[in-house]
Amino acid sequence: MRDNYRHISPLRPAPTSPALSQGVGLLASLRPRQWSKNLLIFAGLLFSGRLPEKGLWPPALYTFLAYCLLASSVYLFNDVVDREGDRLHPKKCHRPIAAGIVAPELALLGSLFLAGAGLYLSLAAAGRAVASLSLAYLGLNVAYSLKLKEVPLLDILMVALCFVLRAVAGVVAVGVELSPWFLLCTLLLSLLLVLGKRRHELITLGGEAAGHREVLGRYSCLFLDQLISVITTATLVTYFLYTFFSPTGRRYALMGTIPPVLYGLFRYLYLVYEEGKGGEPEELLVRDPGILGSVLLWVASVVVVLYFL
Repeated sequence: MRDNYRHISPLRPAPTSPALSQGVGLLASLRPRQWSKNLLIFAGLLFSGRLPEKGLWPPALYTFLAYCLLASSVYLFNDVVDREGDRLHPKKCHRPIAAGIVAPELALLGSLFLAGAGLYLSLAAAGRAVASLSLAYLGLNVAYSLKLKEVPLLDILMVALCFVLRAVAGVVAVGVELSPWFLLCTLLLSLLLVLGKRRHELITLGGEAAGHREVLGRYSCLFLDQLISVITTATLVTYFLYTFFSPTGRRYALMGTIPPVLYGLFRYLYLVYEEGKGGEPEELLVRDPGILGSVLLWVASVVVVLYFL
């Protein structure tokens, strides 16, 4: 009996089939942890004051699901385009496509399938307007992956605009009023997160930054720090003005939601500058108690002010 199993090492994992490895790698490449970004779709419904209306929830949920599919389609496409540069990154080199676990052809096929499914779901759930926004979201991301990510400043603005498209799609899907204050706050906060991520990449990669992504070699920490300072101030001032002067703010006294916003932004800046974090903002939302607590407190305070006062 012992001789029959002598060739098996107890320290060596059991072999897996290439098809299984590619399947697992493909699922990991969808980046489900980053689907939390699509929660922004529900923000318009929250601030409309119509959250209890059950008829508005199906289109919002289907739009959220559609953008999860679209986002994963974009991640697959982007990982195929960036696979050579990702191999020079200390963390991204472990992505399945960059690591050679998932074939680029399979990833592109999966990207096309998810893009089609996301567009179809957008159209079926919320009509042509949301489908058009979804198509614009895909087009913007494809342009970003192929060319715009190498254009200084434009690369930052394009990522932020994708967040704005998510927010607009959520508003259009449920048919509530589109507030310019809401869009401006979304744009500025998105810019802040993207700038923090660029700064983290620049510091983490050091002299190899340009080798990973050419545009990083055209930024400096000093310049990014100046932009972060400007955008942080603009974000706070815009939100303050929104709570005081927008129709929703005057009616519901949203200035009561300012404290968690202040703490959340200050906590984010602390993590970026004092702890060297900020490379993955969606991970901070889950892993950092300060960020998570401030977001939950902000949502709770908005719900209390809008629906119970």
